[in-house]
Amino acid sequence: MKRTHVTLTATAGVVAGVAGLTALALPTGAGADPVLPPVAPEALVESVMTAAPPALSGTVEVNNSLGLPMIPGHDASTSVLSQSNSAFQVWADGQGRHRVSLPSPAGENTIVNDGATVWNWNSAERTVTRAAHDSAPKPEHQAPADPAAMSRQLIDAVRQTSEVSVDGTASVAGRDAYELVLKPKPTERTVLREVRIAVDAEKRIPLAVTVGTNGSDSPALHVGFSNLDLAQPDPALFRFTAPPGAQVREAEETGPHGKPGPEAEHPEPTVIGDGWDMVVRTELPKGEGAEGNPMAVVEQIGKPVSGPWGQGWLIETKAGSALVTSDGRAVAGAVPEQVLTAALG
Repeated sequence: MKRTHVTLTATAGVVAGVAGLTALALPTGAGADPVLPPVAPEALVESVMTAAPPALSGTVEVNNSLGLPMIPGHDASTSVLSQSNSAFQVWADGQGRHRVSLPSPAGENTIVNDGATVWNWNSAERTVTRAAHDSAPKPEHQAPADPAAMSRQLIDAVRQTSEVSVDGTASVAGRDAYELVLKPKPTERTVLREVRIAVDAEKRIPLAVTVGTNGSDSPALHVGFSNLDLAQPDPALFRFTAPPGAQVREAEETGPHGKPGPEAEHPEPTVIGDGWDMVVRTELPKGEGAEGNPMAVVEQIGKPVSGPWGQGWLIETKAGSALVTSDGRAVAGAVPEQVLTAALG
């Protein structure tokens, strides 16, 4: 997880940011565990980090117990992290092009990355948001398009501050896998207990991650394939043409929740620390009205708190917390409250 990739967006982004290291998780399948040749933990880690991103298509199922608070003005059905159970379709060509389709009661939201441009089609509003590949925003309801790449970022973020082991085998989406386990070292200040990653025995790509938190035997978050096909998808899936009558907008023309508006100022976030107790610090962008003002949302869903740093609101989940001050400073991570207050300085 490169530091330049760590971001906090307004409103839902502040809340989702507390998930931090729990970006991906995926339950293992039922049945007898496969018998596989033994592999050393570090060798398995290295093979994951160097494996080529695969071409794939499949259905990803999400089951989470994060306890994220409901965000006013947002339909929970459009946010993967705000539902206890959901599913979406993914396709990847192994060369950086992706397609994600997320259903909603009013239609679907489709994201297509053709390698140069990222297109976001909202069928309910009949709008298309277009952005250059390198600068494309990540909508708050966008699901990870490349589970293997996201899992590699997760491993890279915590491997140096983890106790790493291989704990047996598993079967995920019909494929044999090793169970790679990363646990925070005793010096790490985190609410997470472990990250368990099922690694494909043949392709060495991550197929599953189970994130456990302190004080609970049940995983906080599961996201993964209910079926997976590693054949090359139809290239036409990675081409996008705006449907007739759709309104096409440039990404910088959209405001909060994808609605038209002036370009919001998003200060570059900074990262404090590393590994499991990494904290992201930023400032909330300014907005007007209850829907466009992230501070108004924070005040509704957060718990009032105070300290030497001033007044603010605390947003807690099973996988971490976020702290926002009355003057707009925000810190978030998979850490307890005292680590956040220390990050405020």
